[in-house]
Amino acid sequence: MNCTHTLVLKRRYGACGTNGSISYQGKHICHTIELPDRNNTRRLSCIPEGRYKLEKRVYPKNGEQIGIPHVLGREAILIHPANNALKELHGCIAPVTALTGEGTGTESRKALQELKALVYALWEMGGEVFLLIRG
Repeated sequence: MNCTHTLVLKRRYGACGTNGSISYQGKHICHTIELPDRNNTRRLSCIPEGRYKLEKRVYPKNGEQIGIPHVLGREAILIHPANNALKELHGCIAPVTALTGEGTGTESRKALQELKALVYALWEMGGEVFLLIRG
């Protein structure tokens, strides 16, 4: 049986960063930080709102990560750890345990472990996992 699973990322946009919250079936999973919305400019902006299929990606530097492969005009978009969007992100999404300001948060690695555990469990059940991003 092939089914689809959808995680929802609700965002709040700020001048210094984009903060969000990921939930699955109405249950909060983690907060997120991203770069500010700068019209999908490569390496300087969060990705546009929309529905994206998540895929397992292996990178030499970061090992196995959750990838967001089909972002218009972008490549190598990942969900990976970071606690400061402006200093550590180039368009990717970072899960965080708590938000501390626009584009900043704490305990990103811990939040990523929880998110990965969920996404990998959904993949193992079969089917596809999507991320729905909205404001």
